[in-house]
Amino acid sequence: MRNREKSDHMLQTAKKYIAGGVNSSVRLAERPFPMFFERGKGSRIYDVDGNEYIDYVLAYGPLILGHSPTPVIMAVKEQLDKGLMYAAQHELEIKVAEKLQRIVPCAELVRFNNTGSEAVHAALRLARAYTGRERIVKFEGHYHGWLDNELISVHPPLTKAGPLEAPFPTLESKGQTKSVLGDVIVLPWNNLDIFAQTIERHKDEIAAVITEPIMINQGGVFPREGYLEGLRDICTQHGVVLIFDEVITGFRFALGGAQEFFGVTPDLAVFAKAIAAGLPLSCVAGKKAIMDLITRAEVTHSGTYNSNPVVMAAAWATLTELEQNREPIYKRLFELGTRLADGIRAIMKLRGIPALVHGYGPSIHVAFTQREAFDDYRDTLDQDMAAYHRFVVALADRGVRSMPDGRWYLSAAHTEADIKATLKAVEEAVNETFS
Repeated sequence: MRNREKSDHMLQTAKKYIAGGVNSSVRLAERPFPMFFERGKGSRIYDVDGNEYIDYVLAYGPLILGHSPTPVIMAVKEQLDKGLMYAAQHELEIKVAEKLQRIVPCAELVRFNNTGSEAVHAALRLARAYTGRERIVKFEGHYHGWLDNELISVHPPLTKAGPLEAPFPTLESKGQTKSVLGDVIVLPWNNLDIFAQTIERHKDEIAAVITEPIMINQGGVFPREGYLEGLRDICTQHGVVLIFDEVITGFRFALGGAQEFFGVTPDLAVFAKAIAAGLPLSCVAGKKAIMDLITRAEVTHSGTYNSNPVVMAAAWATLTELEQNREPIYKRLFELGTRLADGIRAIMKLRGIPALVHGYGPSIHVAFTQREAFDDYRDTLDQDMAAYHRFVVALADRGVRSMPDGRWYLSAAHTEADIKATLKAVEEAVNETFS
């Protein structure tokens, strides 16, 4: 057991002033408990008690270059001397937009925001304006932000989820307006037949289909072969806007995102997290015909902090680093991620632990389950989360920080030595968890 007395004390103190002691509901689920950290460098993060961890949380995904990458820090420091923000135009926003247009397949035009939730909201508004329709199709288990019209059927219990072929839209939080449910059609993911039938039945009502190209937020579920292509074809056939939520997959699986990785181009896409390697930036990117609704002031898209020069400096440095070192960075991400996944899989098999370890290098997922694969959200419910939480705590006690939902993120800063040390910790943690 590592000493975490100072972190625990800070949490108890924080609860006196901050609701729940944390500033995001997601952090309440952290294991062994919401800890406090004071610095990070490379693949490592350090808590206030002086404990060092190999970090696979990576701030829930943004730190594609690891903690405190030098090119980003230098770019931000240079901009800080010039000014914090202008709420006006500047050269960096042009440079970043031009780079995005060049590397992202769907990005004929872009607009910048601060968070993924904002970018999703903008994309949905654009789709409704472009088509003149109002309803949106989303998939069970896919997370698209915490706003009322986005936070639907992310973690529905089976008792409320309804039939697989026509799931009931469910609210995720008290205080959400029930009226948003009428605007959303929820479907199971990875079932092209049900999708096609639904679109045909409601084609005159549906403005957009929004999907994570990989269902990373729930079980790390990958699309079946031909599934994304099928979504693309059906949306094109019926004039429905296809939106990829690339908040997590963007710049992680390929420089051009999952749309480059899978070779399927959406009409609109939203990006955040890795785009600025740790600073708050998001964007909506897409076809000129749709984005020009903003150009013509037919669709309102505003924000005082949009394209803040400090975060744009971070984005420019991040995207430049990824582009200039494209081959070695992505090669390394996939090699180390594969080595980690294979190693965990081998340990589980040797120990006789029913486990599913899947995903591609930059992001893998681990679950204690008898299933050989997860195909949709409901499959992901068939796992032993209590055991996995014990496993995460045992890992933390051995200097490895990972997420309690099974996700593991790799960064360009991780090394072969990190993977070796991690697998040793995994072996010991498995033995403790199942002793």
